[in-house]
Amino acid sequence: MQSNVGLILEEKAADIGNFLVGRLLPFKEKRAVGPFVFIDHMGPTCLKEYQNFDVPPHPHIGLSTLTYLFEGSIFHRDSMGNAVEIKPGEVNWMTAGKGVVHSERTPDYLRNSPQFLHGFQIWIGLPKALEQSDPSFFHIDKDQIPVWEENGIQFKLIAGELTDKKSPVPVHSPLYFLEIKTKEAQKVNIGHKLFGEVGMYVLDGTVKIEGNDYGSKQLLIAKNASLCEFETNGETTLYLFGGEPFEEERLMFWNFVNSDKEILEAAKKNWREQNLDAFPKVPGDEEEFVPFPAKKLN
Repeated sequence: MQSNVGLILEEKAADIGNFLVGRLLPFKEKRAVGPFVFIDHMGPTCLKEYQNFDVPPHPHIGLSTLTYLFEGSIFHRDSMGNAVEIKPGEVNWMTAGKGVVHSERTPDYLRNSPQFLHGFQIWIGLPKALEQSDPSFFHIDKDQIPVWEENGIQFKLIAGELTDKKSPVPVHSPLYFLEIKTKEAQKVNIGHKLFGEVGMYVLDGTVKIEGNDYGSKQLLIAKNASLCEFETNGETTLYLFGGEPFEEERLMFWNFVNSDKEILEAAKKNWREQNLDAFPKVPGDEEEFVPFPAKKLN
């Protein structure tokens, strides 16, 4: 029988400030999985009392960002005036549309103490009709996220919709971002609930697929989502993400995603020139900004 594992990609390191993250997407071999165009695995890391997580104001267009933490805390501010602390299990969902600026920093009350930080930062492309929409922001508390158990397997639907379960995160296209946990070896047959394209990331533990074992720091992409089944080898935490891909290719340069190259070029020019009509300042964080890179990063 032919394998259903289409790609096995190793996590690669990337720098954001003084912090190393494991970048899962994009890769040369695979630029997107469904509408998911960018996934960073942050940490786990221990920041000393003299270290902080500081990403100064920077712009986005044409995408939604999803921040989900396992440990630690990040304070989000954006050019729409939102200012909120994100804690483990909560979801920050920001839709950039035609343009937004935001910063992510260690909260003031934690800046002189050691801290752990661990989580995901994810970019999801927008349908073409929404790429130039007004920006928006939602913060979802952890007790609003659907959690359930089936046959000893724990599920959490962080975003999207699967059969009779739906996350309150206001996504813009058919997708899913699902956490699966087992405490002992379990067979998981979930392909009948999935659709579109699907990727798997094993955070802790290992899984067995078609007789082969796969562990952490690997991204697995299935050829056929409906055939997605696997076995966990004990205490395991993994994530399935994917959904319906867009008809049009999504172009990416730095923090900008769009299906129209001219819109990307205009965003580059506006950020270089600090055009406040396109990219307003972030209230409460007006002094700094991330300069446009000298070379392509993605």
